[in-house]
Amino acid sequence: MRLVLLGDPVEHSLSPAIHNAAMAACGIEGSYEARAVDGAGLRAAIDEVRYGALRGANVTMPHKEAAFVDCERPSAEAMQAGALNTLVADQGWVRGHNTDITGVREAWIEAELPEGAPVLLLGAGGAAAAAAIAVSGVDLHVASRRPDSGRALLARIRVAGKVVPWGKPVPDAVVVNATPLGMAGEELPPGLLDRAVGLFDMAYGSQSTPAVGEALTAGMPVATGPDMLLAQAIASFELWTGRKAPRDVMAAALQAAEQHPAAD
Repeated sequence: MRLVLLGDPVEHSLSPAIHNAAMAACGIEGSYEARAVDGAGLRAAIDEVRYGALRGANVTMPHKEAAFVDCERPSAEAMQAGALNTLVADQGWVRGHNTDITGVREAWIEAELPEGAPVLLLGAGGAAAAAAIAVSGVDLHVASRRPDSGRALLARIRVAGKVVPWGKPVPDAVVVNATPLGMAGEELPPGLLDRAVGLFDMAYGSQSTPAVGEALTAGMPVATGPDMLLAQAIASFELWTGRKAPRDVMAAALQAAEQHPAAD
């Protein structure tokens, strides 16, 4: 079974370590590789899924919305998000799923982030759409560098919320970072975490993001990019294989890959 991760950049990804360990534990012959692609490369890879050269694929930034456009059988949640991160071969068709939504929900519970608290969502792309759908029903505030993008996101996914200026704190909110900020050591706008009650930072790189360090120092509950990665990886694995994912094996592989990123 051949699987790939499609995006750019992908060299930092921990997904190959997680999925190769899972296949080995389940006795499944195959491989999971990270593949840096542009738009043309994405479309070519989707054709590989469609015609059986690949069993499936994960899709990461910046291609989640483009993959949705090229997928003929998206799930209901992928349709709502207008973005997907998991492709599955289906007898000449490509099924698309958004396991990021599941990943947010599962990681939120695991980290014991406050249920029902206001949410300050940073970003307006595919990851932000998944997060907004996952937390729909709360007092949602969306901040993006281009306010029109935030308004367009809420209208497209049909989730109630309000657009707030980039960099403006929301008191007593869980801050959800659905931007790449932090992947290369960047900080979030100053003051966003001063009165927050939790942090969900989807960004991850070779080290913890500055925002995660700040939140942990403040003693607030934190869900990290790797936490979400594990949760969505479990959902993806089960879609590809039809088998229960070996959660403990995948968690151990993730932990090992975090400690030794050069081994990915």
